Amino acid sequence: MITIPRFLLIWALLLIPVSILAREIKVQVAATADVHARLFAYDFIENRPASTSLANVHYLVQAMRAREGSNLILLDNGDMLQGTPAAWYANFVQEADQNLFSRVMNFVGYDAATIGNHDIEAGPEVYNRLKEEFDFPWLGANVLDANTGEPYFKPYTIIERQRIRIAILGLTTTGVPNWLPPHLWEGLAFKDMVESAAYWVAHIQENEQPDAIVGLFHSGLGPLDADPDDHPLENASGYIAKHVPGFDLIFTSHDHRERVQTITNVEGDNVLILGPGHFAQNLAIAEFTFSRLSRNSFELKDIRADMLHTKGLAPSHTFIRKFEDDVQEILKFANQEVGRLTEPMHSIESLFGSAPFTDMVHDVQLMITGADVSFTAQLAFDQTINAGMLRKRDFFKLYEYENYLYTMELTGQEIHDFMEFSAALWFNHMKSADDHLLNLHLDQLGRVPADRRGRRALRNPSFNFDSAAGIVYLIDVSQPPGSRVTIKGFEDGSPFDKDGLYKVAINSYRGSGGGGHLTEGAGIPHQKLGERIIATTDTDLRKKIIDFFSEAGIYEPQTRGNWHIEPKEWAEKGREKDLQFLR
Repeated sequence: MITIPRFLLIWALLLIPVSILAREIKVQVAATADVHARLFAYDFIENRPASTSLANVHYLVQAMRAREGSNLILLDNGDMLQGTPAAWYANFVQEADQNLFSRVMNFVGYDAATIGNHDIEAGPEVYNRLKEEFDFPWLGANVLDANTGEPYFKPYTIIERQRIRIAILGLTTTGVPNWLPPHLWEGLAFKDMVESAAYWVAHIQENEQPDAIVGLFHSGLGPLDADPDDHPLENASGYIAKHVPGFDLIFTSHDHRERVQTITNVEGDNVLILGPGHFAQNLAIAEFTFSRLSRNSFELKDIRADMLHTKGLAPSHTFIRKFEDDVQEILKFANQEVGRLTEPMHSIESLFGSAPFTDMVHDVQLMITGADVSFTAQLAFDQTINAGMLRKRDFFKLYEYENYLYTMELTGQEIHDFMEFSAALWFNHMKSADDHLLNLHLDQLGRVPADRRGRRALRNPSFNFDSAAGIVYLIDVSQPPGSRVTIKGFEDGSPFDKDGLYKVAINSYRGSGGGGHLTEGAGIPHQKLGERIIATTDTDLRKKIIDFFSEAGIYEPQTRGNWHIEPKEWAEKGREKDLQFLR
């Protein structure tokens, strides 16, 4: 028998990694989502410090990684590239060897990310560049190369921590072709998320033998059950959690909601669902506890969730120092003077009739296109553009998204049906002057729940409330949906013919089918929408609005007054009643 001296045995044990000896190992999987370019601890739109940002997230991540035994995996769940002057500057103005977003996300130390619809909205020149510059895989298993049928982005990645293998599968909402101009996603195809999830989970289980599978889905929770005819689902995370076994954890996004919940799937297993919310306000974390069965074999014993808030945390000093030159560049860009506004404009007024906030957009759209009719919605829910000198940052309040401007051909009947569809989303069917004017969320007693104030008090998003210009019309809210809109004629006095064919100015989101106004409302098949487009602007509409103000020098807001709500007394009383729930 060979006897090993005690000191040699102790020395040998010291050389064995602690991970091999540990019987229980914890791995933390954390995610941000819908950051929308809140990179820095500064609000470039309001021109003041910001309470949440990726700088705050980095402070939190640094602290977590410094903890003994930390096995952090950091993920992002899409829609990083849009939303503030920082995004516009980084993607379309700044000349640098490396895009700002790749520099920031690489510095924070992301391990993987899923592409979101607003990331694709930045255009192929941007997302193809970032795909190469990121130090981590950009995921999107259901975003295919239209020519080859293979995933355009990496479908999944395996991340190891102390020999534990975590599979991260990325999927994104299929709505992109319904929302964005084709030139932004040309060459891509979007496959049903549910079908893709089932295929790739089986592939991962067979080929990778992971110790856990995480879904990183740029998609909201949506329904847990849905008729097959309703597929593909825009928000499919809940359905996948229930109907596609194999996931231990699913991160949601796209709907900007915070959530921590557990869903039992069809095989009786629990699936943890985490939604980080938006604007870098939270870091959603799941801590996995594994038991070691052998050197390379582990069993998942437990998953616990936490939601760490970044508000009130100090931003990371190393982050601030790293990007201080970029911040100064963006500030200089955002504060460039554009033109003078003689009177303030309030977006919330557009909920209740013709108002300067939306009528200005109508003016620009009609001027650019020479169209007969213009459609637009109030993209900002409750914003005020103050009188005085406007700077580029102010136009992110006025027009939040990088939509392009289409000129389309629609019949008079299609214009009418479009407007009926919009009015049905927008206005309640009033039975008396005591009813609500707007479509609000009501409880069983007919009250607006106290926790759903502001924008979420609305039953439908206000960015789908399209008004029209170029024509004179009224909306009678005492009539049932579908029988409310009366078009009296054009603003120049010429008659409106439902059998006529007219040029319509409309943003690319709506013109691509977003909201359903053209497809469900006007009844135009989605595949036929492209045939109706006769012109597209070369740059986004916000840029066109900035150019309009720059050329005008001074702009005096005016109300076109081309439409109103009837009965007027009911509308006024309903307006006063509803405002208390919206502010």
